[in-house]
Amino acid sequence: MSSGVGEVQSRFLEIATQDAPLKLRRGGVLNSATLAYETYGVLNNAKDNAILVFHALSGSQHAAGFNVEVPGLGGRWTEDCQVGWWDKFIGPGRALDTSRYFVVCANFLGSCYGSTGPASVDPLSGRPYGSAFPWITLADIVDSQVQLLDHLGIQRLHAVVGTSLGGMAAISFATRYPQRVGIVMPIGSGLMVTSLQRIHNFEQICAIEFDTDFCGGDYYGTDGPQKGLALARMIGHKTFVSLETIEVRARKMLNREYDFGQYELTHQIESYMLHQGRKFVRRFDANTYLCLMGVWQSIDLLADAAVSSFGELFEPCRSQRFMVFSIDSDVCFFPEEQSFMVKELRAAKVPVRYVTVHSQKGHDSFLTEAELFVPHLSHALEEDWWG
Repeated sequence: MSSGVGEVQSRFLEIATQDAPLKLRRGGVLNSATLAYETYGVLNNAKDNAILVFHALSGSQHAAGFNVEVPGLGGRWTEDCQVGWWDKFIGPGRALDTSRYFVVCANFLGSCYGSTGPASVDPLSGRPYGSAFPWITLADIVDSQVQLLDHLGIQRLHAVVGTSLGGMAAISFATRYPQRVGIVMPIGSGLMVTSLQRIHNFEQICAIEFDTDFCGGDYYGTDGPQKGLALARMIGHKTFVSLETIEVRARKMLNREYDFGQYELTHQIESYMLHQGRKFVRRFDANTYLCLMGVWQSIDLLADAAVSSFGELFEPCRSQRFMVFSIDSDVCFFPEEQSFMVKELRAAKVPVRYVTVHSQKGHDSFLTEAELFVPHLSHALEEDWWG
């Protein structure tokens, strides 16, 4: 295995100003907005070797290499953030081979790793937006990254790849900008917000909103809703990681020093879940989590594309090629969701290949088990593989 892309730095693109504000789908406006992004590899002269990667819910622009610090994040760039979240996938000789491809990854609009979000300072007030940050949608996130591609001079992507929530962003991009991408690869994703996702997401929203330290979202300058955010992450974490993996990771983690009233921890799994929640609090912002939960809860790919059926949604994609990845132990985006996606793609006569990854690690397999995905990703990026 090669040594990867080495040390990298995030860059920043201003996508809205007072003279050119960013108008959002739900009526809000940002008079100032920035996207944080990273690139790996070299854009060729034809500018046709680019791959756009959409991260998952709490991911960042830092997909590969080592980034010691992103300025202005108030300590959120912890040690856990320094190695790219898809480092095993991106680099010379890897699945997204930077000796051949120019890979782009941007932090979602609304997030907290350098792109404008609720924790960013509102230039009009001089204070973090907090509760004043406008509602955004998945289409807003995708549209903002189209602006980034325009800035980079990329009119057509070789491929777009997205994991989890990012897979839905990849589909949004492919269906609303069909002439701008050739290969589409959603990993562990779906076409709709399921009832179970909606319930899990709402539980997480309530965990934060019900924390008395949330202060209606205007908690900056205080410790903020740490318990609520930790609980939200615990609720989400059980859908990201398989029970078998949790049991293995939880061994020897019993720690009774947590701040409970009457209850005393009785099992390593309890310590493990508390550890995951508290670790997340150090690297993420509660308002940002609510913002992105709102994005997820409001996803409607049909409405965003102004169509009434998935057949209409995918009709413009017939010149594209889809590679859909399913993870058999996934309980966040169940395999049935990818099966439904493939059925709709085939009904719309879109070229599609379907790969089921057999893993014991659940949804997060796409982060931890590169060996199960890399051969298929590499193969799918080859033009002649499709015939």
